[in-house]
Amino acid sequence: MTFLRTFFRTSPATATLMLACLLVWAVTVFQSGSATNSVLGSPLAGSWILWGPLVATEPLGPLRAVGAMFLHLDVVHVVLNMIFLGYLGWGMERSLGTGVFTTAYFAGGIGASAAVLWMDPISPTAGASGAVYALMAVLVAYMARTGGDLRAPIVLIAVNIGYTVLGTGVSFWGHVGGLLAGAVMAWWVTSPRPQRRWIAALAVLALSVGAVLLYVATFTVTDLPIS
Repeated sequence: MTFLRTFFRTSPATATLMLACLLVWAVTVFQSGSATNSVLGSPLAGSWILWGPLVATEPLGPLRAVGAMFLHLDVVHVVLNMIFLGYLGWGMERSLGTGVFTTAYFAGGIGASAAVLWMDPISPTAGASGAVYALMAVLVAYMARTGGDLRAPIVLIAVNIGYTVLGTGVSFWGHVGGLLAGAVMAWWVTSPRPQRRWIAALAVLALSVGAVLLYVATFTVTDLPIS
């Protein structure tokens, strides 16, 4: 309990995001009756999962670009993402500041959603991994600025890219999109100057949201999959 209190006190955004993901997963498991494929048969997952045609045609469809960040397919999916989020967020939130960290997290996650919509829109996608990949890119920049050992974060990214390429049922564009969004803002969001951090995080967030809305605006019925 002492650890949890310390976690929430020192990294409140990271702890809250992790708790939200776990609660959403628990709801989808309850609704679907399955911990191995919790999105099937879950009304919540059906309303939040990222799928291009629904993003473009539902009144609140673009919000799926955010909602999908909190959905996970099974226990392994949610546990791995929460381990990475906890590991990365614990120190980075304290270094960047809670506000900048939270903005950067959503910028990376929505950027990942935008990449999926543009590059692979008919593949249903869910998970916090796009945002986590963005944090990996930011970690590299932070270590470079502070003179830290770059080998560990670079190896972490390399291993995860290998998993992305070789793994099955993995959203390639979700991971790559998050990594690219993180890379775009990484150097500036780790600046010693708080103002630059905010500008970088907000700029990439705006670009990510804009990319999602542009997809919706340019979507046509011919983009629907042929049944």
